[in-house]
Amino acid sequence: MNRPYKPEGYASVSVYVVADGTQRVIDFLKKTFDATELRRYEHPNGTIMHAEVRIDDTVVMLSEGQAGYPPFPVWLHVYVPDVDATYRRALEAGGVSVQEPQQKGDPDRRGGVKDPAGNTWWIATQLG
Repeated sequence: MNRPYKPEGYASVSVYVVADGTQRVIDFLKKTFDATELRRYEHPNGTIMHAEVRIDDTVVMLSEGQAGYPPFPVWLHVYVPDVDATYRRALEAGGVSVQEPQQKGDPDRRGGVKDPAGNTWWIATQLG
């Protein structure tokens, strides 16, 4: 039997975010990047054991920190069609500015925002 070794539409590598307040991060991603929730599995107490969201062509996996798997902040980089509009949406979704969008020495205009769990999302649009 030839079964696929990964779900259809998934890349071979996915980022995995372990957060404190995973639902707040998922809500932030939906409002900022129009993320779509793909899967969710909860612990008996209702916390998120594992969730997956799609941002454009990428799956981001998330879970709630717990004993043995503590939350830790990460940096992620996302290309978007309009960095300025996405940056504003991130702030409206509860993000905290790390850097307003700007272009410095490379073809990308880039800004940074921290989500409610302290992860930093670098948002960029390549200008040429």
